[in-house]
Formats: sequence, structure tokens, C-alpha cells
Amino acid sequence: MEKSTVCVLDIPFYNISQAAFIEELLFCAEQGKKKFVVTANPEIVMNAKADPHFKQVVTSADYIVPDGIGIVMAAEKIGTPLKERVTGFDTLVGILEKVPEKQFKVYFLGAAPEVSNKLMEKLQTNYPKVMIAGSHHGYFDLEESEKIAQEIIDTEADFIFVALGSPAQEKWILSHFHRFTKGVFMGVGGCFDVLSGSVKRAPKWMISWKLEWVYRLITNPSRWRRFFAIPRFMREVKKEVRRKEVDK
Repeated sequence: MEKSTVCVLDIPFYNISQAAFIEELLFCAEQGKKKFVVTANPEIVMNAKADPHFKQVVTSADYIVPDGIGIVMAAEKIGTPLKERVTGFDTLVGILEKVPEKQFKVYFLGAAPEVSNKLMEKLQTNYPKVMIAGSHHGYFDLEESEKIAQEIIDTEADFIFVALGSPAQEKWILSHFHRFTKGVFMGVGGCFDVLSGSVKRAPKWMISWKLEWVYRLITNPSRWRRFFAIPRFMREVKKEVRRKEVDK
């Protein structure tokens, strides 16, 4: 059956609930399939719009899910609503909670060396039954990149979480994807920082009120330039809405 997608600024988002998406990825791993997941927010969409090569990388993914609440709001404005936000963090945590049942192996690539080390410690404490295939921090050169890819192949990992930040993580996955015969690959941005306890996630009330982006900006003001993508994104969405109204 063909996947149900909703197009936002020419990017096809998978229209699925968070819980159902976790189950689908677990099923893919159980079947030994190879999948590429992009967790996209407005910044990624705008980068894809500005860079045709990056757009090709993003649209080559098997799944593009709406990580940012801005994507969900945009889809609603366009008139083709998505079921809900599907975040990289919640997908990662949902999988970590369930992989022990299937004895799946997980590899973690990315973040600063100290964060990567801290993540391994936290995983052993919080998820002791998860089979860790391996890990490597995100500071490596081209030669090391090839060795890391080979190491992941050798471990036969079922899930590979890549936290190099966008667009580096998506480009890294696609550049090595052809070498693999199995594995669910997903770019997870700053999730390792949160999972390791190095950075706190927004309180639940802020997430439910769609204010997680405000919390990120307050707690990390150096990100302010990145948030310019949001108003630019919404302007483009308004243009898209007007175009649709004209075409009616």
C-alpha cells in the first residue's frame, strides 16, 4: 500500500502518528530492511528550497516526518493537515524502549566526544537492556568516515542514529547508504545532547502548547540566526496558500 503523504513546499511528509511510525520502523528492522529517515523542520525545508542538491538528498529518504510544529501548522494552513508532529527525539526514545524485545542492535554516531561518552553512560543506566552495537563521536575526517561506515556494517546494527546536525547528517547517511544491506538510518540532530543529559528538553507544558522552539531559543541564544528560517518558511507557506486559492 502506498504511503499517505502531505506536501509542504514541495517536500512530501509522511502522514502518520508518532506511535504508528515507531511500530513501522520496528517492523522494517524485523524484516531486515534498509531505510533512510529524515526528521524535517522548517529550517530543513528552507535549506532544501535554497539548495537543489540538499533537496535531492532529503527527497531520496524513504520517510520524511514532520519534526517541527511549524510543519504541522503549515500543512493545516495549506488545507492538507497532518495527523501530528513526529519528532526525532520521541522516535529515538520509543525505539530504545522497544528494541530489547526484538534484540535489535543500535549504533550511535555523532555529537561532541564528551557528549558521546556521557550518552553511553546514560544509556547503560536508563536503557540497560539495549544492545549497543557501537558508537563514535561526530568529529571525524573523510578517511575516518569510511572506517566508521565499515564498522557499522561489521556490527550489523539494526538502527543507526546519526547526530551530526543538518544537513551534515542527511548527507552522511546518503553518501554511505549504498554500502549497506540493512539498517534503519535516522538523522536526529541534537537528540544525543538531550538524551545524555547535557541539554534539557523543554517542559512538557511548553511542548503541548507548541512552544518548544521558544524554550530552545531562551536556553541557547546562539541559535537565534537559525530561527530566521521560521518566519521565512511561513511567508513561503502563505504564498503557497494564495497560489492554491488562485488555482481553484
